[in-house]
Amino acid sequence: MLREQDNLSGLFVIIACLFVSSLLLSNIIAGKLISIGGMTLPGAVILFPLAYIFGDILTEVYGYGRTRMVIWTGFACNILMVGVFTLLMAIPSPDFFEVEEAFAIVLGMTPRIVMASLLAYLAGEFANAYVLSRMKILTRGRWLWTRTIGSTLIGEGLDTIIFISVCFVGIVPHGILMQMVLYQYLFKVAFELLATPLTYIVVAYLKRREGTDIYDHGISYNPFQLEDI
Repeated sequence: MLREQDNLSGLFVIIACLFVSSLLLSNIIAGKLISIGGMTLPGAVILFPLAYIFGDILTEVYGYGRTRMVIWTGFACNILMVGVFTLLMAIPSPDFFEVEEAFAIVLGMTPRIVMASLLAYLAGEFANAYVLSRMKILTRGRWLWTRTIGSTLIGEGLDTIIFISVCFVGIVPHGILMQMVLYQYLFKVAFELLATPLTYIVVAYLKRREGTDIYDHGISYNPFQLEDI
C-alpha cells in the first residue's frame, strides 16, 4: 500500500477533466427526452454514467480525498456554465439573429433543471465515492467489480431518484415518472456492468504507471472538508 501522492500527475488531471466534461455535457442534454426500446429516458443517460465510471477510477486509484476535490471542481464548473448561459440569454441579440428562440430552448436551462442536477450530482457522487472507498478497505483491495458495481447501485440510485423527482414531478404523468426512474436506473447499472472490463484495464494501467494504490485509512469523509484543494 502506498500513501496518497502530494502532487497531481498528468494522468490524474486527464481523468478529472474527462469526469468534469461528462458532467457538463450530460447537464446540457438532460432536458431532452429520448426513447430507447420503448423506454422514456432523459438524454443524459447516454453519457452521464461515464462520470460515475471516471469517479470510480479516481477513488480506486487516487483515494477519496482527491475524488472529493474533483467532485467540487465539477460542481463549480457546472455553476459557471449555468451562469454563463443565463447571462448569455439575458443579453439582447441583433434583429437579424433568427435562431434566438431555438438557442434559448437548448441552452436556457431552467432553475428547476439546475436544482435537480446539482442536488442529484452531489448526493450521488459523494455516496458513490464513499461506498467504493469503504468497500476497498473492507475487501482489502480485492474484487474490484464488487466496489464499482456496489457503489454504482447506491450512487446512481440516489442520483436518479433525486433528479427525476425534482425535475419532472408535475410535468410528466406519475406512471411515466416511475418508469423513467426505473428505466434510467437499470440503464445506468447495465452501463456500469458492461464497462467493468474496461474499468479493470484502466485501473490496472493507472496503478502501474502511477505507482500508487490508495487505501483511505483514517481520513475524513466529510464532503465539505476541502483541505485537498
